[in-house]
Amino acid sequence: MITVTANAVKQIKKLILSRDVKPLGLRLSIETKGCSGLSYNLEYVDAPNQDDEVLKIEDLNIYIDPKASLFLIGTQMDYEESVLESGFKFTNPNEKGRCGCGESFHV
Repeated sequence: MITVTANAVKQIKKLILSRDVKPLGLRLSIETKGCSGLSYNLEYVDAPNQDDEVLKIEDLNIYIDPKASLFLIGTQMDYEESVLESGFKFTNPNEKGRCGCGESFHV
């Protein structure tokens, strides 16, 4: 469904280790938000939803919201750091466009 780069795995591990109560993993979902309509959302998972799809990478669990599955097919999740910004970057072949600020997309 999605691929996760080594940089993204490293950052996810860092985020999980920095939390006082270790979560089961991260959930990736898509929310209605922004100028173009959709936005990626990451959140800690303390209790999984029974319908979540689970992507296991090394010792990490990435929970995929089933409502987001169709939008995420073929997506690559990466983590990039530069002098001015850092964050997760999603390269999604299903996107038809993005808003000017890059915070939301449409399919």
